[in-house]
Amino acid sequence: MPRAEFDICVVGGGAAGLAVAADGASMGAKVVLVEKDGLGGDCLRYGCVPSKALLHCAKVAQTMRRAERFGISPCTPEVDLAAVMERVQRVIRAIEVHDSPERFRALGVEVVSGHGRFVDPATLVVNGREITARDFVLATGSRAAVPDIPGLKQVPYLTNESVFSLRKQVPSLIVLGGGPIGVEMAQAFSRLGSRVSLVNRSPQILPNEDSDLVSVVADRIRAEGVNLYQGYSSLRVDRQDGTIRLLVAAPGGSEQVLEASHLLLATGRQPNVDDIGLEQAGVAMLRGRIMVGPSLRTSNRHIYVCGDAAGGHQFSHVAEHHAGVVLKNILFHLPAKVEERVIPWCTFTDPELARVGLSEREARQSDIAHRVYTFPFTDIDRAQTDDETDGFVKILVTPGGHLLGAAIVGPHAGELIHEYALAMAEKVRLSSLSGMLHVYPTMAQINRRVAQAYRKESLTPGVKKWIKRLFFLRGQLNETATGEI
Repeated sequence: MPRAEFDICVVGGGAAGLAVAADGASMGAKVVLVEKDGLGGDCLRYGCVPSKALLHCAKVAQTMRRAERFGISPCTPEVDLAAVMERVQRVIRAIEVHDSPERFRALGVEVVSGHGRFVDPATLVVNGREITARDFVLATGSRAAVPDIPGLKQVPYLTNESVFSLRKQVPSLIVLGGGPIGVEMAQAFSRLGSRVSLVNRSPQILPNEDSDLVSVVADRIRAEGVNLYQGYSSLRVDRQDGTIRLLVAAPGGSEQVLEASHLLLATGRQPNVDDIGLEQAGVAMLRGRIMVGPSLRTSNRHIYVCGDAAGGHQFSHVAEHHAGVVLKNILFHLPAKVEERVIPWCTFTDPELARVGLSEREARQSDIAHRVYTFPFTDIDRAQTDDETDGFVKILVTPGGHLLGAAIVGPHAGELIHEYALAMAEKVRLSSLSGMLHVYPTMAQINRRVAQAYRKESLTPGVKKWIKRLFFLRGQLNETATGEI
C-alpha cells in the first residue's frame, strides 16, 4: 500500500478544524486543510462574532434610552441598521486575519479550497485531486435546522447565515425558537427598534437551564417589549401583501395568528455531513449523525470528527477542546477523551446566563445529594455602582464541600463563571474559594460571597459557644449576625 501523502487531512475550516491544523502543524505533522467556503467557519461569519457585535450595538441603544439612571438626559436612538451591520462586518474583518489562508500556509499547512468527498476509506477527492492521509479529521460544522412547518418553503425567512446581511430596518420580527440564538436575537432586534415576538415550543425559553435563573432573563426581555409565546406550536405560515402570518396554537389548544415583516428561524442546528462520502469512507451514521465515541474516533479508525459535526455541546470553545483530544489520539496515541464534566457556557443576553456542571434540576433528577446556596447581585457594591443588580449566583455543593455545578444570571456572567470551572476541574473545595481574595469593588466578589454562605453554615450556635469558651471570648453572641461587611 503506498504511503499516505499527509499525516493529517482536516476537512472543514471552522474553530475545530483550524485548531487541529495549526496545532498539528506546530508539532511537526504534515497537514492539509480542505475548506469549500472560507476559513473561520460559522463562528466568525454567522455565529459568535457577529451576534456579539450586534448585541453590543443593541446594548448601546438601550443605554441611550435609559440614560436617566446615570443623571444623563435619555434619548430615543435613531438606529441605522445598515450602519449597525457594517460595524458587525468591520469586527469580522478585524478578526478574520487570524483565520486567513496566508497565515495557515505560513504555519506550514497546505490549504485547499473546494468540496471534499471520500471515494474510499483512505482517499478524499477535492477538485479532481486525490488526497491521502494517515488520519482524517471531519470538522464540517453545522447549519440551521429548518422545521417542517406547512407553508414555510413559500415564505422568505432568515437564519443565522442571512440575518447579518440585513441592511433595511426590520419593523417587526417573529423569532421561532427559544434557545440561546433565538433569545439573543430577539432581545437585540427589540433594542434596535423592532417589534419582536418569540415563539417557543417548550414552556420555557432556554429550556436547559433552571427556571429561577431563566425567569430573570425572561422578565427583562418582556419589560423591553419582547412578546413571549412559550409552549406554543407553529401550525402554518403564509405571506399576504408582504406580511408574514404565522398560525400558532397555545398550550390550551386555542389558535392565534402572529404577523410580522420578517421571520427568523432559530430552531436548532444540524451537522453538515451530507455529500462527503461517509458511506464510501466506512463511517457509520445513526439518524443523520456520525456515530462517535468519547475519543472522537468514528467507525473508521483513521477518521475522527470534532466540533459541531460530532454532536453534543455546540460551542466554539468545545470545538477547540475536541481538537486537542483528536491530536492527542492521532499524534501521541494517548487515550484522550472528551471532557463532559466541566464545560462552561453562556447565553449572552442582558443579563447574561452562564453555567458549568450540574443544574439543580439535573441533580434532583439524578438523585444526587447536594445543597444549594445563592447570593444576589443587589448585595454586591460594584453591581450597585454600575446599576446592574438584576440576577444572582447559585451553586450546588456536595455534603463534603465540593462543587457539583454553578450558574450565574447577571452582569458579566460569562466572565465570572470561569472561576467555578477552574474550581471544579481542579476539585478545589468551596472553603478555599471562600477564602480567596477578590479585588474590591468588582463583580467577582459575588463568587466569594456565595462560597462564604457554605462556610458560615458550619458555624452553628453550638460551635460558636465552644469557640467562645475555648478562646475565653467575653462578647455577647448574636445568633443572627452574619459577620459580612
